[in-house]
Amino acid sequence: MPDNKFDDSNIPWRQLEGFDDLWFYVYNVDRKNGIVDAIFKFRAQSKIMLHQHKVPYITLVLQGELRFYKPNGDMKEIRPVGSYVVGVANGDPHLEGGGDEDVIVFFSFRNAEDVLFVFLDDNLQPALPFGVADFEEQLKAQGPAKWQKAA
Repeated sequence: MPDNKFDDSNIPWRQLEGFDDLWFYVYNVDRKNGIVDAIFKFRAQSKIMLHQHKVPYITLVLQGELRFYKPNGDMKEIRPVGSYVVGVANGDPHLEGGGDEDVIVFFSFRNAEDVLFVFLDDNLQPALPFGVADFEEQLKAQGPAKWQKAA
């Protein structure tokens, strides 16, 4: 069987303080068209903070399997490598993370005007919003991109 590992060696991964099991890289923030594209890596056997997506999004699992959990921690869904999913705004709050290996997922947020997702506390109340401006800030902090837009 061929090696199904995604080669992420050229991606200069970033982390947010307090999120030790999550890395990301922002590819594009297009305010005019309401699109934010980023790639995320979740550590194997991890669960990142409870959150809810506030805008529609598309995901493509590039490596591993993306595991979803209900707010109480029970397994909800497993998306294997190659899974392409169109998600809706204001869906169920959930935790997500990697399976037996680190999972790498491409996210494309759509209709992005303000908050893309919000992290929730144990009472399902908003604790930390993360929006377009946050992604713009991260994109700027990354420095010049290695990749360019097509002409």
